[in-house]
Amino acid sequence: MTEAKKKAVTTAKKKSETVEAKAKASKLSAKNPAVKAKETTKESKEVVEAVETKAEPEVAKAGKRSSKALHEAEEKQAKEERKAHAGEAAPKEKPKKIHKPARSKLERRGKKFREVAKLIDSSKEYGLKDALALVIKTSPTKFDATVELHINLGVDPKQADQNIRGTVALPAGTGKALRVAVMADADDVAAAKKAGADIAGIEEVIALLDKETLNFDVLVSTPQQMAKLGKYAKLLGPRGLMPNPKSGTVTVDVAKAVTEAKAGKVEYRVDSTGIVHLGVGKVSFGETKLEQNVEAVMTGIRSAKPASLKGVFLKSAYITTTMGPSIRLTIN
Repeated sequence: MTEAKKKAVTTAKKKSETVEAKAKASKLSAKNPAVKAKETTKESKEVVEAVETKAEPEVAKAGKRSSKALHEAEEKQAKEERKAHAGEAAPKEKPKKIHKPARSKLERRGKKFREVAKLIDSSKEYGLKDALALVIKTSPTKFDATVELHINLGVDPKQADQNIRGTVALPAGTGKALRVAVMADADDVAAAKKAGADIAGIEEVIALLDKETLNFDVLVSTPQQMAKLGKYAKLLGPRGLMPNPKSGTVTVDVAKAVTEAKAGKVEYRVDSTGIVHLGVGKVSFGETKLEQNVEAVMTGIRSAKPASLKGVFLKSAYITTTMGPSIRLTIN
């Protein structure tokens, strides 16, 4: 007989002996009630002692049975219980907030603006003469305000041929004393100064640009000197001072350019939304001079209509002062 079989036989014998012993004990306890009660009492005492002396669960250093993990589990269970109780409780009604109606744009303006705005009918279009008479009356400022013209054009500035840009000479001038700088050779410097240039000469202009001192309003240059202004493009470009052939500031005849700039030649250009913004004079000019300037601007813009445009070119036009209300013009 092999060792494995011997072990199996030995184990079977031990099991049968244990079963027989338990059966005898149960028979004795069944015959003797006192013995049975004693055994029951003993078992209950053992159970009570086990419950009372039950040790806390073993705590591991890490993992699900660690002290940190057990603490987090207890907190999670407590949180879920609080949520359940909160869901059962009836939700409290929040008091309704009283929202005040938003004030209109006119109501948010100043007192003087509101008073002069009463003179204008916003639903009406005014002729040029009536609009100029009103725009002078409705200027709420104490200083000599600029009269501005805003024209909405039906163009797409992203298209190269519809990016409207040009110059116009205002018959009555702009009302501003413009400072003109000229970058030209020595032969043209004398003629430019005679025409009224405030700064003239290559070295003089470059010295100012190196210091980033832009104490001029218009910069005129000859085509030969434009290469020297290339490194100052970031300084001049954002301020609208970079000479450009379209605006007439890059020219061989610098004396003529200076004369036109001093006389009131202004440049206009459509912005990204298709609107031209331009100052056409001062309130102190009076109706006659302002009318001449406005008509000159409108004529110049009409002549700049692109050939590829099929829709409406002049959509709307408004005239206003620096801090006054706007007046819609009738477009004829």
